[in-house]
Amino acid sequence: MYEEDTIAAIATPPGEGGIAIIRISGAGAENIATKIFARAQGKNGKLTSHRLYHGEIHEPKSNGMVDEVLLTIMRKPRSYTGEDVVEIHCHGGAFITRKILGLALSQGARQADPGEFTKRAFLNGKMDLSQAEAVLDLIRARTDKATELALTQAGGELSKWVHALREELIDIMVQVEAAIDFPEEEIELLKRQDVIRNIGDLRGEIAGILNTYEWGRLFREGARVCICGRPNVGKSSLLNALLGQERVIVTSVPGTTRDVIEEAINLDGLPVVLWDTAGLRETDDHVEQMGVNLSRQHVEKADALVVVIDGSTRLTQDDEALLRNVEIKKVLIAVNKNDLPQALSLDDISRCRDSNAIASVSAKSGAGISDLKKKVRELMIGTKTEPAIVLTNLRHRNALLRGETALRRAETTLGEGYAAEFVGVDLNEARDALGEILGTVTNEDILERIFNNFCIGK
Repeated sequence: MYEEDTIAAIATPPGEGGIAIIRISGAGAENIATKIFARAQGKNGKLTSHRLYHGEIHEPKSNGMVDEVLLTIMRKPRSYTGEDVVEIHCHGGAFITRKILGLALSQGARQADPGEFTKRAFLNGKMDLSQAEAVLDLIRARTDKATELALTQAGGELSKWVHALREELIDIMVQVEAAIDFPEEEIELLKRQDVIRNIGDLRGEIAGILNTYEWGRLFREGARVCICGRPNVGKSSLLNALLGQERVIVTSVPGTTRDVIEEAINLDGLPVVLWDTAGLRETDDHVEQMGVNLSRQHVEKADALVVVIDGSTRLTQDDEALLRNVEIKKVLIAVNKNDLPQALSLDDISRCRDSNAIASVSAKSGAGISDLKKKVRELMIGTKTEPAIVLTNLRHRNALLRGETALRRAETTLGEGYAAEFVGVDLNEARDALGEILGTVTNEDILERIFNNFCIGK
């Protein structure tokens, strides 16, 4: 398990604020509180769990007052960590919070490691590992939709699905184990086709949720969209229009943008990071060439491209080269400057690229910008109905992929008539892969890697 000592940390962000919280967890939490906290008006007696008490924090040696606070104790097991937990709500100054934390440490607590409170909650059975990871997703969520997905996972929806899947798998394993233990009874796998079908059904369920990963990842991490095109087609003006503010300097001089400008927007719950890049063209200007190289790097890293074309002119060689060369990426073509007489037709574009993802806009007037936002969102996540359970975590995806692979091997082993022992090995591997998601099968390295991503105090 873990060393059952008492830990303490500041649970609120650093800096000044109205209130700060110092959290203490462990067997010694209440004893530490009694040494540094005195109730208001000289009241004493045992504190009742899950109630707020008004009082003061004092230096144990000098009895000098440090701050006027509210304190609560939450006795185990009805606490976040499953241990006795004390929270001290003090004034939100950096000096005061560090001072009170120092007093708690001086009375026997240890400075908590990153994520150690949540790690103890997991180890004490207050949540499984997928729910613990959802806590971090909730902290980092940037949109309402990302928050909703994190809350759903923290509430155990993914856990329930995995538990149900494991139970179905165990039912199959019981049949296989019976065949291993009682081979003379020939109960094994007289109905091999039924077992193969059941395993196939499980694989189908896993494949279905695996298909939601890219959708969920985009809401969890955000979509990276690169605005690219040749110089002077209005890329920076388009970024400003999407943001609704003058974020980037815009001039009529080609090559004004030399660096990559990064900004974030919320497209109806989908967090999107926009990259405005230098114009893609051949140039002898050394500084501009550095910007062009940086642009090409971001084109490679992006989840999708918004290729900007000047609709008031015919396609240039640079336009055509860009349209023809991006083969793998999701691409939306933004035909800009529709407030001017148009010299470009859809046929001109279709000769270079077969695409239905085209938006006509004017970055200058704002015409078509709302439609462009809608099309960017649809390009990233489509228009299908949201699935009931969404996979957002790469670790979960990898575990499910291993489970699906093991089940596929079990199907093949059964179909080719191998002994039940060989089938059992594959099914055990699939069960362990599902257990990794919940934390029933894990190791200390995995736990450290997960919880080290948390902030101290959570």
